[in-house]
Amino acid sequence: IQARMGSKRLPGKVMKLVNGRPLLSYMIERVKKTKSIDHIIIATTNFKQDDVIIEWCKENNINYYRGSAQDVLSRYFFTAKKYNIKTIVRLTADCPLIDPVIIDKVVYKYIKLSGKNIDFVSNSIPPDFTYPDGMEVEVFNFDILREAYKKSNLPSEREHVTFYFWKTGLFSTFNFKNDIDYSKYRLTVDYEADFIVIKSIIENLYRKDKMFFMKDMIHYLNDNISVNKLQKNIVRNSGWEESLGKDMSYKI
Repeated sequence: IQARMGSKRLPGKVMKLVNGRPLLSYMIERVKKTKSIDHIIIATTNFKQDDVIIEWCKENNINYYRGSAQDVLSRYFFTAKKYNIKTIVRLTADCPLIDPVIIDKVVYKYIKLSGKNIDFVSNSIPPDFTYPDGMEVEVFNFDILREAYKKSNLPSEREHVTFYFWKTGLFSTFNFKNDIDYSKYRLTVDYEADFIVIKSIIENLYRKDKMFFMKDMIHYLNDNISVNKLQKNIVRNSGWEESLGKDMSYKI
């Protein structure tokens, strides 16, 4: 799980509190409900501002690695190398309400297809989104991560980790689609409005003894239009556009 405090649009978002708990704690709790994940590792940066994430990891017995803030691809590579991880399930901490059932579905699809020479399975390969922003799961092995680490050069490829897999055509990819197109919904935290929505969902749906899932969140948003409208002007993956803009001026 990549996590950092230095978000430009909403600094400190991964540790923002809801009911006295940081968003990261809700995410970890949900990832632990999966059946396919063996180890949880937080991949954060060497910046001092991320010390708070490390301290939280230590207090909660969560493994971590500190690496580059800008070159997230290298951060993933060295995290996997340090912990000898063969199959990586990439999640991001701005998706605190990730659905554990969806994680398992994508992982099991990868396991099934890996024997058929599929290198990369994701439920969020653009432009054909069917899941809400905030439900992204990406699965790949260490071999292609190492290749991307060695060969990718563009800023977008270093920042977004898996761009190299689906943009270059060098790898076999599979886009895991949902039966219903829920791509118009936002269950991620990138702006203050997103945080208000996620906070509202947690305050209304969270029960310590009961898990809630993607469809529960969508039903909640459909039933609470005033909450849902808070995000109506936010464009999905606007950060990607910024990175692609950097590519245009980059000289190899």
